[in-house]
This record gives sequence, structure tokens and C-alpha cells, in this order.
Amino acid sequence: MKIHLLAVGQKMPDWVVQGYEEYSRRMPREASLQLTELKAEKRVAGKTAQQFMAAESERILSSIPPDCQLWVFDEHGTIPDTRQLADWCRDALQSGQDLCLVIGGPDGLDPAIKQRAHRLVSLSRLTLPHPMVRIVVAEQLYRAFSILQNHPYHRE
Repeated sequence: MKIHLLAVGQKMPDWVVQGYEEYSRRMPREASLQLTELKAEKRVAGKTAQQFMAAESERILSSIPPDCQLWVFDEHGTIPDTRQLADWCRDALQSGQDLCLVIGGPDGLDPAIKQRAHRLVSLSRLTLPHPMVRIVVAEQLYRAFSILQNHPYHRE
């Protein structure tokens, strides 16, 4: 299974790139993690948040690989615990489909993308900076797959 991580925003600081790469390279072969950075809509006066999200939505929708299970990160989504995330990952792996995860831009995601999602996922009720979300998602995926492989990384 390939896990596609689509993230709105480019040219991240080095600490974001290094943090993400640290966990993505640890992922097992059967669940490789691939990041695709999408251009954020330029924030200009006179445009609404909805207009920004709609423009970014077009980029996101055109980047979703065919026949993928779509998980969208959204503040109103389900907040899984670590074991539940591992179960979701196991189910996705067993489905035989690739997985596509979407991190939106600063204004969030257009409702059209949320409606297409198989799963709306929230990492926390806290608001997290979007660059940091990439690292948290990569680490949590690594943690989930370490549980599935009985690797001692996760401790309870």
C-alpha cells in the first residue's frame, strides 16, 4: 500500500522537512509514505476564505490518485486514540487500496473535499500549525504501523 499525503503549502522550514522525513523513512515497505506539496492560494485582500478554499480544492482534487481511500484532516473529525488509528491503518492495508491523506491550507478545506472523504480525522481539539501537522501525521502513522508489526516503539 502506498500512503499519499497531500499537503497545501510549499517551501517548508528545514525543521519541518527534517521532522517529516525522519518518520516517513521509518515507514515499513508495505506502507510507504509519499508527500505531495500543493501550492497554497495567494492570500490577497478582497478574497474570502471560501474563495481560497475553492481554489485549493481544485488542486487537491486533481492530485488525489484514483482508487484511493480518502482520509481528510479536519478539526471536526473523529479524534482517534493510537490503537484506533492502528486499527484504521490495518483495515486500509487489508482493503488492498492505497490511502490518500489530505492536509488543507490555512483556511481549511472546501466542503466538496470533506464530502468525498471516507474518513474525517482530527488530530486534536487544539489548533496546530499546518507545517507541524505533517510531522505529527508522519509520526502517528509510523507509530500505528509499529503497533501492527509488534515493534516496541509504542509503549502503553
